[in-house]
Amino acid sequence: MNIYVGNLSYTLTEDELKKAFGAFGQVTSASIIKDRDTGRSKGFGFVEMANDSEANAAITGMNGKELSGRAINASQARPRTEGAPPRIGGGGGGRDR
Repeated sequence: MNIYVGNLSYTLTEDELKKAFGAFGQVTSASIIKDRDTGRSKGFGFVEMANDSEANAAITGMNGKELSGRAINASQARPRTEGAPPRIGGGGGGRDR
């Protein structure tokens, strides 16, 4: 099961996130989403757990828990919606043609 984790400290590492959720079972992956340009954490990430019952226990146990000084949010990740328009580059406003 894929778990969304929000309100992460900007200094938290993926290893620390994996270790925190590992207390509830086997974590297959942990990733923190980073800004493409700066490489800085965006304050949220995802934890993948192999076993759904362990994942549910992790959500219950970690939601609202303080991690690196911040009360995190943990919930089952929702899949991306199909048909969402792709993100296309920024506007070039103000150019005359």
